[in-house]
This record gives sequence, C-alpha cells and structure tokens, in this order.
Amino acid sequence: MSYFEILMLICFGSAWPFSIYRSYKSSSVEGKSLIFLIILMAGYTAGILHKLFYSYDRVIFLYMLNLFMVIIDTVLYLRNSARTNTVL
Repeated sequence: MSYFEILMLICFGSAWPFSIYRSYKSSSVEGKSLIFLIILMAGYTAGILHKLFYSYDRVIFLYMLNLFMVIIDTVLYLRNSARTNTVL
C-alpha cells in the first residue's frame, strides 16, 4: 500500500462532492465535459482492475469511492443536458 497513492486519491476525491453539489444545484452543464468524465471513469476503472489483478489492498475502496462520485456527476451531467437540450 502506497501512502502517496492514498494521498493522490484523497486529493482527487475531495473535489468531487463540490462538483456534484454544483451540478445538482445549478442544473447546468457549463464548465463540464462528458468526454472528460468518461475518461476519468475509465482511469478509475483501470485503477480498480489493477488492484484486483496485481496489487490488491484496501486502497481499492478509494478508487471505488472516486468512481462512484464520478458516476454520480456523470448522471447529473446527463440529466442537466437533457433539461437544457445540450449534449457534449
């Protein structure tokens, strides 16, 4: 288990609650990118798969938490884009 990996995931993960709150309250997609969110989901999924197949430890839960928050933000993005008829 790497403390630097833990710190990285905590730092990245600390921004998602604010992003989710902003997406929920504003009902806007301004400043968001669906492609960026998909790339982030792919990255966190790759981190989870690496932990499962090569280096399993408890850090996998931070990857899963971050992935879950990105999924929530993506769902809000899709909801907001449907409301404003904006895609990508």
